[in-house]
Amino acid sequence: MKSVVGLVVSNKMQKSVVVAVDRLFHHKVYNRYVKRTSKFMAHDENNECNIGDRVRLDPSRPLSKHKHWLVAEILKKARIYVPPSADNAAAAAVSNPETEAPVSSS
Repeated sequence: MKSVVGLVVSNKMQKSVVVAVDRLFHHKVYNRYVKRTSKFMAHDENNECNIGDRVRLDPSRPLSKHKHWLVAEILKKARIYVPPSADNAAAAAVSNPETEAPVSSS
């Protein structure tokens, strides 16, 4: 087997990730290229992978019932959105009073 490149779709397990690998093949009857996706479980020793990372997998000996791949390297890290917490939003509002709506006194 050779190395494959895919996208991490799940990292909810300890030291394991699920990687989706896309491949194109030519369908002879329809004369079109068809995309198929395979999911592989891979071993991630240091829990470095996050969802959306592009990784390269190397084959290995069977590590468990479904794990036969190792994460060789992370090719591209995913951009992770971190929502602003309530403390940061309150601090920003206090430090910048121009952004707040004016309070009318009647």
